[in-house]
Amino acid sequence: MPDFHSLSLPINGALFTVGALLVWFAGTKLSKYVDLFADRTGIGQAFAGALLLGGATSLPELATTLTASYSDAVEMAGTNLLGGVVMQVAVLAVIDAFIVRGQPLTLFSPKSSLLMVGIMLILLVALATAAISSGEVFSIAGIGAWPVGLFAAYVLSLWVIYRYEGNPRWEPRGEIAQPPETARDLKDAHQAAYREVSTRKLVCYFAIASMLVLIGGFIVAKTASVIADQSGIGQGFIGATLVALATSLPEVSTTYSAVRFGAYSMAVANILGTNGLEIALFLPAEIAYRDGPIFDAMQPSAAFLGSMGIIVTSLYLWGILERRDKQVFGMGIDSLAVLLVYAGGMAIYWTL
Repeated sequence: MPDFHSLSLPINGALFTVGALLVWFAGTKLSKYVDLFADRTGIGQAFAGALLLGGATSLPELATTLTASYSDAVEMAGTNLLGGVVMQVAVLAVIDAFIVRGQPLTLFSPKSSLLMVGIMLILLVALATAAISSGEVFSIAGIGAWPVGLFAAYVLSLWVIYRYEGNPRWEPRGEIAQPPETARDLKDAHQAAYREVSTRKLVCYFAIASMLVLIGGFIVAKTASVIADQSGIGQGFIGATLVALATSLPEVSTTYSAVRFGAYSMAVANILGTNGLEIALFLPAEIAYRDGPIFDAMQPSAAFLGSMGIIVTSLYLWGILERRDKQVFGMGIDSLAVLLVYAGGMAIYWTL
């Protein structure tokens, strides 16, 4: 493994850019493959986005979390996970502002299953915030009860989402807005381009793209961590901002790609599902960190990031439920609220 600390800041910056481009390229492919797989198998876009796409795009977070925890940079590992939850919801707001045209993003996502995904995410983040506030209850062989409980809650949430999407108990009323014509045309062209590709080949393509995301995400995360050390900025704030942004690049690229070809529900489910997996990654972080329970080593200020994650997720659930068609500065009111909360919250977190 190369020693990035021995390299200069400009070289690490160049490597960061190369890794980011690799993550972006492979990430845009992932959303297309998952969308095709969901259509062919009938498993549902919300579930596919939450499990398959969310899992693949979380590979950089897994690599970063394991590396940071094993290197005793446990504060960076924890704030990267919680900061990533807030960062990735803000990604939806940015995409709503610059990519979606004509109507807010949440107007194009009239699926009750997305509300279930969001509710499960709020539950997981609330549990993680409680773990930070209370500290570890007990541990066996260095593995605490909280990380195991969080992972179990994540697995349970997947089962709940899958069962609900297969038999939703209610459907939205009123106008069901359709994606812009260009997005439908793009998706139809994409379906036609892969019509002759078998499902087995799609799975292979998905695995290759996932590996490229992992490699690129590892480079991005490692160089971002070194850049943080070389700049002298605190581990916690860098973990919640720069490293969280670096490891969120797959979500940015896949969500951008999904929105471009009209898979709006998958785009939202990708972000919300990935955020749920972020919380589950506290278990591998606990296993990699051998100096005691991870929640005992984290600063209480990390709970503030968890609270921000609950707030921004709640704002998007409000948008999905209400489905307003009004825009402010080219985005939905919910997206504007998310960006304001993110900017204000990170300013407060800087002072903690």
